Amino acid sequence: MSFRLSYRADPGNPWFSWQYVRDNSDTILTALREHTSLTVRAVLIAVLIAVPLAVAAYWFRALTGPILAVTGVLYTIPSLALFAFLAPYLGIGAVTVLTVVVLYALLVIVRNALAGLTQVPPEVREAAEGMGYGRWGRLFRIDLPLALPGILTGLRLATVSTVALVTVGVVVGRGGLGQLIFAGLQNNFYKAQIMTGTLLCVLLALVFDLVLAGAGRLLTPWLRRRSAA
Repeated sequence: MSFRLSYRADPGNPWFSWQYVRDNSDTILTALREHTSLTVRAVLIAVLIAVPLAVAAYWFRALTGPILAVTGVLYTIPSLALFAFLAPYLGIGAVTVLTVVVLYALLVIVRNALAGLTQVPPEVREAAEGMGYGRWGRLFRIDLPLALPGILTGLRLATVSTVALVTVGVVVGRGGLGQLIFAGLQNNFYKAQIMTGTLLCVLLALVFDLVLAGAGRLLTPWLRRRSAA
């Protein structure tokens, strides 16, 4: 993606400029759309991988340690090092960015989903078994619904961290708003461009978090009733 500027900062080089925003609105919106798309795709992929891993760790205790250990080791790898390692194999582009941010999101979602599953009261599980629910029936009708608050907590944390991590994708040419920030650094430390990219990252993370928090309230009405009581 090319980030050519139609406006240069004045000699004062202010930290924010509406003139810059107006003159480069198309570029800014393109970066914002790319950042949003990468974040949403990465989080969805991470959930599709992490929740089954948490269920496997919940069902088979022997797998709990290895699953948490592997996801934990992946989380400790510096992001730039992981980008550098994967880029020669996956190429320069969105696939590499998605792979890296998904690997980082796994630990957060797996840990919180597993915590939610293990907190399901034993008497509830026993009652479900007494009603004739098998393992899969109990999972979808009892365990996952009751573990939903923990899963949503992990999802919110993973989403916010993914918004931040996507910016590092600039090293492989797909960093969304990170490319605005990096281009501003290269452009004689153009403060307005750097601040615009930074503020939009923060706002995007806040919007995602508020949306997920609202979705959590809608999906867990029993928690609202419990709080009211």
